[in-house]
Amino acid sequence: MEGDYIKISYWLLPFSWLYGIGVWLRNYLFDAKILKSKSYSVPVISVGNITVGGAGKTPHVEYLIGLLKNSIQVAVLSRGYKRKSRGYVIADDSTLMRDIGDEPYQMKMKFDGIYVAVDKNRCHGIERLISDEATKDVDVILLDDAFQHRYVKAGINILLVDYHKFIIYDKLLPAGRLREPHKAKIRADIVIVTKCPKTLNPIDYRVLSKKMDLKAFQHLYFTTLSYCDLKPIFNNKGDVPLSDIMGENILLLTGIASPEHLQADIMEYTRGAQPEVMAFADHHNFTAHDIERLNERFASMPSPKRIITTEKDQARLVGLKGLSEEVKQNIYALPIKVEFMLNGGELFNEKIQSYVRKNSRNSILAKRKNNNKPKNSNSSGNGFRTISFRDNRKL
Repeated sequence: MEGDYIKISYWLLPFSWLYGIGVWLRNYLFDAKILKSKSYSVPVISVGNITVGGAGKTPHVEYLIGLLKNSIQVAVLSRGYKRKSRGYVIADDSTLMRDIGDEPYQMKMKFDGIYVAVDKNRCHGIERLISDEATKDVDVILLDDAFQHRYVKAGINILLVDYHKFIIYDKLLPAGRLREPHKAKIRADIVIVTKCPKTLNPIDYRVLSKKMDLKAFQHLYFTTLSYCDLKPIFNNKGDVPLSDIMGENILLLTGIASPEHLQADIMEYTRGAQPEVMAFADHHNFTAHDIERLNERFASMPSPKRIITTEKDQARLVGLKGLSEEVKQNIYALPIKVEFMLNGGELFNEKIQSYVRKNSRNSILAKRKNNNKPKNSNSSGNGFRTISFRDNRKL
């Protein structure tokens, strides 16, 4: 059932009320134009949520990368949570995970030919991407986890809502996990209910749609997560189908916000056998003590056995010292991908591609639109202008 992972600390509700006053004041200042939002001449797509952690931002950003990267120059801009560097950093082949954070590092390693940058100040990061010589050919910028970063006026605001932490049932921090009241969804152009069970039926979709209570200009989609073959992190034995783990003893190693969903899914492949779990906080940086515990825990398990971890955790494991040879030979990352439900993928893809095509400065998509223009024409001019997805919603 939707919202089944929500936990509310009711004794903290008075503090949530105080927190809500601060959130309301900040949003009022933006709505009243006292605090300014800035638009850019390059298409900007924001992907974020109003729940703390675990809504599936990275796989959805990766979906957008896969959709666009073969036709246009894609850049991803993230805050770079828990990185050891400061200011603006553009990743290259020598960049370390600690310099940009685990999720940006994961995307840089998975996708060739894209720009990955981090900057806490998203306006400054965008300006660097579109003006620096090395990246000024960028056609679209994907903002990772920027729904609350209102200083940037994104052309498309995509809000992710975790099915298992359904926002209409949750409370503001610190009693619940909401960064903003659920009515903040009004700022979204697209709302995606993520991590949906594959067993949802047509009535479930109608009920969820009614509960979301979106406006006419907003578009609602549903996605689920699918798993790919296990990929070895250190050995060269090749990929392993998930079906092969049945009958094995599994140690699930996670440092993510919502490990419950992954654990439940793994049990489908083990036919109900409970995996052992070593769960850490989201973005956890593994210590020498953690590695020692992992080595000992895995050594004590009977064979056949295997360690399964996430791609985000893989990014933090690859450079670590102290892993036993047994662990290295048996630890695998589990890639995930987004699948749209109700045949919504084609419509979603067209909305994204149409927005980029209509608003891009230099993209191949824009050039294809009018083959009579000079090869190096720049149809958007030199000045900044407002790019609004809502103006194109009937397309």
